[in-house]
Amino acid sequence: MITTVKTLLKSVREYKKVSLVTPVFMVLEALCECLIPFVMSKMLIGTAPLPQILTYGGIMIALAVLSLLSGIMGGRFAAKASCGFAKNLRHDLFYAVQKFSFKDVDTFSASSLVTRLTTDVTNVQQSYQMCLRIVIRVPILFIFSVVMSMSINWKLALVFVIIVPFLLGALILLMSKVMPFFRKIFKKYDAMNNSVQENVGGIRVVKSFVREDYEKQKFDKASREVKDDFTKAEKMIALTSPIMMFAMYTSSMLITFIGATLIIGTGTWDAVAGAVVGPLTPSQLSAVITYGVQMLSSMMMVSMIAVMMTMSIESANRIGEVINTVSDLTSPEQGETAVADGSVRFENVSFKYSEKANKNALENINLDIRSGETVGILGGTGSSKTTLIQLIPRLYDATEGTVYVGGKDVREYDLDTLRKEVSVVLQKNVLFSGTIKENLRWGDETADDEELIRVCKLAQAHEFITSFPDGYDTYIEQGGTNVSGGQKQRLCIARALLRKPKILILDDSTSAVDTKTDALIRMAFEKEIPGTTKIIIAQRVASVEKADKIVILDGGKIIACGKHDELLKTSDVYREIYEAQTKSTSDKGGDE
Repeated sequence: MITTVKTLLKSVREYKKVSLVTPVFMVLEALCECLIPFVMSKMLIGTAPLPQILTYGGIMIALAVLSLLSGIMGGRFAAKASCGFAKNLRHDLFYAVQKFSFKDVDTFSASSLVTRLTTDVTNVQQSYQMCLRIVIRVPILFIFSVVMSMSINWKLALVFVIIVPFLLGALILLMSKVMPFFRKIFKKYDAMNNSVQENVGGIRVVKSFVREDYEKQKFDKASREVKDDFTKAEKMIALTSPIMMFAMYTSSMLITFIGATLIIGTGTWDAVAGAVVGPLTPSQLSAVITYGVQMLSSMMMVSMIAVMMTMSIESANRIGEVINTVSDLTSPEQGETAVADGSVRFENVSFKYSEKANKNALENINLDIRSGETVGILGGTGSSKTTLIQLIPRLYDATEGTVYVGGKDVREYDLDTLRKEVSVVLQKNVLFSGTIKENLRWGDETADDEELIRVCKLAQAHEFITSFPDGYDTYIEQGGTNVSGGQKQRLCIARALLRKPKILILDDSTSAVDTKTDALIRMAFEKEIPGTTKIIIAQRVASVEKADKIVILDGGKIIACGKHDELLKTSDVYREIYEAQTKSTSDKGGDE
């Protein structure tokens, strides 16, 4: 927990001053509140002369005003400090996520990261504000109330000495029982957010299969689990209020009883003073009762803090997990900042996604790709085609063996340098909300309109873009929902080309494009970017049959490698794929 607190406090940064000023005002407010009952007890002694009453009354008003102003300023600075702290915390969380490797992203689900960036940060923000205002104020208020009541009459103050340990013990017991429920609740929150994310992301599939009722039931179950755990926790937390009120009324009753006994039993009437004179006066009893209320009110505040802190401790731990996660993929010190060419070599490479995995996803891969070559990769579903190409830009690190790019181990390169020279059009094409121009310029922020048009023509995207009323200024909705799958793929290819990489990887990224357009894209590549190494993962033999080299993967192993004509003669698997696809094509032609 100490490590987590240190991690989170680093996010205070420019809000240190306001964070330090806030407790000063809260201490001043507490001191004023403690002095008011003491002054009041002096003012109400017997038949005090009018000037004395007015003097003490003026002092009380001044203390009240000072307390009010201190409270206002403390609240203002606390709000500024806590909101700024939360802003920095979200900033640090988001930046930490940007540094995650694919392995780290696999560890934290997207829904869990969203919960940590929203709900968890809010919990920590509220606790931080309470710490600045109440955690500082409560001890001061409590200690001064005890000291002042002791100075008036120590016998009455003993009541608080008995009551307070009882209250603290009850609070500690309750919090220890509640804490496990909050740990469960945040996991249930993640599950509920995951249900919402899946539903919204796949809403078209849900509606296509008329599964709305099923999705509602799934969400209701997740929501009910959150509600049930929260209810159990809140039932326990609700006990703090009656316990506090019981202690407050009990102590007030005891103080009143003992105080009245001291006044009546041991005091004598002084005709000159016009009051009972003895070990305790009525005004002193009133002051002690006021101090008692302040002490027990401070204990009520402690219970509120305890509840909030119980929730925020788990939230803080979850935030700390993300910020303290050190990516297993980092740039070496003084890493290489230039890639010589687009050559790629796999040397005895094996890979598995987890150390606990029983089987490698890739096994003993040896492959040599010369700069400028076009290489096709074929294989069935689950043959680890995507896994293979993800090792080239170092999205994952090989478990065994070495991957070379430009003649050097990929682990020797600065990560930004390597990834700028290796453009990957992933299997899942992603466009961001914004215009087509803005999406394309992810490849090169400085690219002019002519360059945008050039790469779009290469990717066979220019024609459909110009058919839109706004052309290249057409707004793309979140996730690219207002363009077709094939259009989305071509825009992603254009975006990758804009980077002018030495290595271009297309991971089944023309699957939604018709065969004619696919062929035109490949022809454009050969004419316009002959020096770029092109690695094409495809399901269609037609997409790779003219490649310089075709690699056949099966079960994470290379089972064949060569040109199209060679593989037809030497590889049964390739021949079966080819014949199945050509037969399917000829059958379609016959039917038409």
